[in-house]
Amino acid sequence: MAQQSNDVYAALALSRFGLGADHNGTTSIASDPRGALLEEITERFVPVPVGPQLQSTADLLVSLYAFQEQRKQARQQAAVAAAAAPQDKLMQGPEQPQKPSAQPSGTTPNSQAMAAQPNNQAMAAAIGKAVEKLEKPAMPYLPQQVLLAEVDARFNGTIRQPLIGFGERLAMFWANHFAVAVSKSEEVHIVAGAFEREAIRPHVFGRFADMLFAVETHPAMLAYLDNQQSIGPNSKANANKKRGLNENLARETLELHTLGVNGGYTQTDVTTLARIITGWTVARAEGRLGTPGTFVFNAGAHEPGDQTLLGLTYADNGVGQGREALRDLARHPATAQHIATKLVRHFVADTPPPGLVQTVAATFSKTDGDLSAVYRALVGSEDAWNPTLSKVRSPLEFMTALLRASGETPKPNVILGALTAMGQPFWAPAGPNGFADTADVWASSEGLSMRMDVANMIANAVPPQVDPRSFVSDSLGPLLSNETLQAVSRAETRKQGLTIAYLSPEFQRR
Repeated sequence: MAQQSNDVYAALALSRFGLGADHNGTTSIASDPRGALLEEITERFVPVPVGPQLQSTADLLVSLYAFQEQRKQARQQAAVAAAAAPQDKLMQGPEQPQKPSAQPSGTTPNSQAMAAQPNNQAMAAAIGKAVEKLEKPAMPYLPQQVLLAEVDARFNGTIRQPLIGFGERLAMFWANHFAVAVSKSEEVHIVAGAFEREAIRPHVFGRFADMLFAVETHPAMLAYLDNQQSIGPNSKANANKKRGLNENLARETLELHTLGVNGGYTQTDVTTLARIITGWTVARAEGRLGTPGTFVFNAGAHEPGDQTLLGLTYADNGVGQGREALRDLARHPATAQHIATKLVRHFVADTPPPGLVQTVAATFSKTDGDLSAVYRALVGSEDAWNPTLSKVRSPLEFMTALLRASGETPKPNVILGALTAMGQPFWAPAGPNGFADTADVWASSEGLSMRMDVANMIANAVPPQVDPRSFVSDSLGPLLSNETLQAVSRAETRKQGLTIAYLSPEFQRR
């Protein structure tokens, strides 16, 4: 493929590999765009989300345990208060006889008597109202507060910092590869951001094996895929033989995180890996197994004995058995092929060029999963720089590019609402396979209609001095088509011109 001009490389570096152009447009890296991209890899630049509520996983879970206990006590107090009310009335002495009142149609004296008993629907409703009244003013929902702080730290923080933003894009890619969903439980809800900060970002430019172990042992992943419920069938904790394996984490580790669905494993391998990682759990509030809120190995719940996975035998040496199994999964040729395919599909084309996939996979294997080397192989190929914009930006990428280009800083709840409306609720995929990465999912008429609403919202907030024609030229550079420039120029209002620019094919694609 023929080489392009630096202007084209600059536009592609920002849109395809980065977060989109900021207010400086494409000129900020135009002198050496590919060099600027390589520099972000060399410097291993991944912005760090910051904020007072962005605490460690352990601290967040300890806060959650305290919140849950406080809520439990509040409910108990409200129930006691509501149940005590009829008793106070009874202690006032017998009521004077009264003339019977007319009974509603279909009501009998017996049903009226039943309705007067404390254990009925009316009492339950009264208790519920009392709990609601007690909780609302004093107890904002802690997991959502933390999630909003995490959102703010990224969309009004980390996406604004880099010149290109390859590291930030990679953090998004890997967080989707190792997906968790805040809708799973309060534990996942409150630590999904910490999971990304602790298990993903530190390893984006490191070794895949290190990221894999950090992910699979993180409390967010253990909770999301129910490994705390997995008990070795022959372990001490299962002496009564009433519990057993939960294979969720083992299955997704093989199918999604490493080998891929066609990676050559069997159901027997899933069961074996599930046995290997029994005992991988999270210390609860009481701290019986370790520091509350941290990953711990519970030897009493671990399946004893050596285990054979994909033809390799792993000695029963506690948590080391699982660590060694994950290390070998990270080095497996099928893992190299799976990761290479996903990376090329994400950054280059929905149908990944086979030659580029093989180049990236070979680098992955040769370097023992050195991700920096893998990325260099990806961006070093001319196949990655085809000027045809074949990828459709996901709602997350579109929102990021919008905020970078406009400079607007919406409140985090507005950002969450916009992402949900466009079909990609933040850190809340429908399953552990994460969100799709192809145009057929994101280019639907309904999805584009929602994007129009979001584009209008941002365009309406942009300062009046912004000229849509200058904006679209600066942001898209040589990727801008004459058709789009004419459409923007013919807009009846400034807001309409900006909206057309945001919804143009060159802005929607990368």
